[in-house]
Amino acid sequence: MDLSYGAEAEEFRKEVRAFLKEAWTPAAELRGADLKVFIKDFRLKATDKGYLYRAIPKQYGGSEQPVDVIKAQVIREEFGKMRAPMEMGGNGMNMTVPTLLEKGTEEQKELFIRKTMSGEYIWGQGYSEPGSGSDLASVRTKGELSADGTKWIINGQKIWTSQGMQSTHMFMLVRTEPDAPKHDGITYLLIDLNQPGITRRPIKQMTGEEGDHTFCEFFFDNAETPVSWQVGERGQGWYVSRTTLKHERASIGSADGLGNQFKKLVELAKETGRIGEPIIRDRLAQIEGFVLSHRYTSFRLFSCSAAGEDPGNVQLMMKLYLTEIGHEMALLAQELIGEYAFIEPEGAGGRGPRGPRGPEKWMDQIMGSLGNSIAGGASNIQRNIIGERGLGLPRDLAMSGEK
Repeated sequence: MDLSYGAEAEEFRKEVRAFLKEAWTPAAELRGADLKVFIKDFRLKATDKGYLYRAIPKQYGGSEQPVDVIKAQVIREEFGKMRAPMEMGGNGMNMTVPTLLEKGTEEQKELFIRKTMSGEYIWGQGYSEPGSGSDLASVRTKGELSADGTKWIINGQKIWTSQGMQSTHMFMLVRTEPDAPKHDGITYLLIDLNQPGITRRPIKQMTGEEGDHTFCEFFFDNAETPVSWQVGERGQGWYVSRTTLKHERASIGSADGLGNQFKKLVELAKETGRIGEPIIRDRLAQIEGFVLSHRYTSFRLFSCSAAGEDPGNVQLMMKLYLTEIGHEMALLAQELIGEYAFIEPEGAGGRGPRGPRGPEKWMDQIMGSLGNSIAGGASNIQRNIIGERGLGLPRDLAMSGEK
């Protein structure tokens, strides 16, 4: 079996390597603001060469390259080997920009895409609300038009906003037609978070993590945003949000990440002296089977995409599969760390001040695996999608009002 990408791809790989050798040479003493300037300049050069922001039109600051999954994979591999930065991450690049490219107005694209790419604008997600669970259609935060019809006036609360304390802007769902059916009457808005009438507060999590880097909640008290910052039609925000969720799911996890996590799980079994126990070895072997299955399925999806073929229903299953494997790893890790689970890890959540971190650091993964079953569409929603779109089962009655 030939798993190479072909001669043309290997020539392209040489080109990328030559660029990285010349352009990605940060001096060891670069720190802080100086390093940020170097990285920003590097990204501009990489974009000019067509390596970064390939899906974004040039008029908004991207490199506007034809879709080529093999070239994109070569770029990821070579940048990864050199530890060179790829595109900016976060909600803005993963969700806001793709949504605006699909659904935004020309004014919105001009206003937001370039500044999001540069990191000047950081986006929080305004979906979840207290008491709403994972049901986005039950949002209660209200949006009402101002008397002159130029602004939305917003009142309510949003919660579980990642990067909330750093966010400059938010994309949010608000209920603008309270008498409309559940999935109608919701409007998708963009809002500047630095204005009177908005209060933000960090949330202490069950891992002990707290502070400016963690989730936070927002309170809106007659906050305002222009009607021109409304994405899609009034009352049709539910359908715009599905575009955003699609891109969020695509950004969650990867086969490489799952493989690296499994290696650490094996190291934990060794570290705790339990690698020789037959039951532990059986469970590790079972999980490795899941991990390899996910990896080779991702290879198949990649091959189909490169050949322009439809891989079928399996592509609907990847996010759910990733979530389930991560949870299986978390359950075994929980058994392995034993009483270490009673210790609050230093720098919980992988950020903040760090001290010595023993096996208790796995509490981040154990708790985080529960969060992954919600992010990008809860697992029960994923099963609905697989059942309805993949297997042709009847639609969920709760979604009967959806278009």
